[in-house]
Amino acid sequence: MSPFAARPAYRRETSALYPFRRAAGIFVPALAAMVAFTGCSTKVTRVSHDSTIDLSGRWNDTDSRLTAEEMVKDCLNGAWYNKYMVAQKTPTVIVGEIRNKSHEHIATETFITDIERALINSGKVEFVANKGERDQIRDEKSDQAGNASVETRQMSGEESGAQLMMIGSLNSIVDKEGGKSVVFYQINLELVEIETHKKVWIGDKKIKKFVERSSTSM
Repeated sequence: MSPFAARPAYRRETSALYPFRRAAGIFVPALAAMVAFTGCSTKVTRVSHDSTIDLSGRWNDTDSRLTAEEMVKDCLNGAWYNKYMVAQKTPTVIVGEIRNKSHEHIATETFITDIERALINSGKVEFVANKGERDQIRDEKSDQAGNASVETRQMSGEESGAQLMMIGSLNSIVDKEGGKSVVFYQINLELVEIETHKKVWIGDKKIKKFVERSSTSM
């Protein structure tokens, strides 16, 4: 059989598929353009800094702020505080290490700052700088000793020592099944006398979140 005999059938097949190929050539680029346009759309709305917005169910700024305020309030209402009031002394406090033992990355520095702010704003305690801050201040004093005038120079050896240190940890438990999960946080804080190592207050805060994620099929 001559090889040219199959050519008419090939032409008929190509002619029959041509409308579909032409439609696909128009539809696919248009769909890609729509997806790209939708994916690049961004909307930003400014909200109040103390508003509660929970998107993922993870630890967030609201958890940090409310936990710090509630636990500091409970701490300052403890029996230990009456001891200083009877002696007419204002306790001096420092916040030590808050360890993250949870399942997720948590910026403990933000939580520590929230605790410090709540303590200072209470007006019931005096607060001293932490170790890293003290090192910076001591470097400044050392610089002043060789460069600042006698009248304005800040002397070394005159620091106020803290009587109490607050330490603690953040812990979590996750129970997950399919698209549903329960995230449980427990924050433990302790107030310890630096001289005697006695724990004068122990507090905890529990947070439980139910998270439900829906699966979207394309």
